[in-house]
Amino acid sequence: MQAIPFEQGLMLAAALFALGLIGVLTRRNVVFVLMCLEIMLNACGLAFVVSSARWQHADGQIMFLMILTLAAAEVAVGLGLIIQMFRKFQTVDINVLTQMRG
Repeated sequence: MQAIPFEQGLMLAAALFALGLIGVLTRRNVVFVLMCLEIMLNACGLAFVVSSARWQHADGQIMFLMILTLAAAEVAVGLGLIIQMFRKFQTVDINVLTQMRG
């Protein structure tokens, strides 16, 4: 089995993080913003796993499990917000969130 080089793994993680960040900044649909946040979290997890493999420590893999737990909690809270927003405004446009205060 051939390992992926350290630099290439980090470059892939950086590219995924950049794509997720671009999606968060440009999309107006809350569902797509949550998916882009998931991509960013997975990119961070990939960087931890690649670094963990580079230095032969399990710390990065443990951090990846913590990131997966955080992502699951984010999805649960985010979907609850999306459902409430859709019930009240019949849309999932992110610009409507400023009206949820009242």
